[in-house]
Amino acid sequence: MDRASLIGIILVVTGILSGQLLEGGQLSSLVQPAAFVIVVVSTIGAVLLQSRMSTFIRGIKLLKWIVLLPEDKSRKNVQDALVWSVVARREGFLSLERYIDSVKDPFIEKGLKLVVDGIDPERIKDVLDVDISFYEMEQRQAIKIWDAAGGYAPTIGILGAVLGLIHVMENLTDPSKLGSGIAVAFVATIYGVGLANLFFLPIANKLKEIVGKEVVRREMLADIFFSIAQGDSPRIVEERLSNHRQKKS
Repeated sequence: MDRASLIGIILVVTGILSGQLLEGGQLSSLVQPAAFVIVVVSTIGAVLLQSRMSTFIRGIKLLKWIVLLPEDKSRKNVQDALVWSVVARREGFLSLERYIDSVKDPFIEKGLKLVVDGIDPERIKDVLDVDISFYEMEQRQAIKIWDAAGGYAPTIGILGAVLGLIHVMENLTDPSKLGSGIAVAFVATIYGVGLANLFFLPIANKLKEIVGKEVVRREMLADIFFSIAQGDSPRIVEERLSNHRQKKS
């Protein structure tokens, strides 16, 4: 559970609602279904227009990482890598086959299989680097839907404001309908700017950080598999791991 995200969401909502009350406004005035439909539905439509459905769905699934951070496997990977290097050095590459079935990470499974099969170390590095690049590209494309939403929402909020003002102009002779039009105009702008800067863009930035850490973890593993396949001693493997930890920090 990521406390920072939860605290951030609470502060955002509390800040807006408290500010409205301190200004003497009513919370109900911020609830405008018409403005919500214009901004949210249209933003989703614009994002879908620029994205493939599979990318959009993947981006929505990543949203859970904002509150439920993926497990940090780096420490366990370091411990496992030291074991693999010792076993491979003493018993040969084929001895690593017994670890494959117990591995739940597809990337680690692929790396172990390549080492067990006796693939050239440079080839192993190339294969794993391609896998990392594909993973990063796929994840960043999914994250782009939140960046895109952050870009479209304010503009669509302005469109909502214009629609509200059009409604006002159409009913100048009927004062009873002016209030609703003006409310939609201003609240649509609030929804657009608020959702973009308080939710969509922060979500995108946090997901980028999470994916970046996962890429670093995979790069560390790729380097370790390369080292093991070269026949490096456990001491060399440990030194490589130490270098990666220093880069991470």
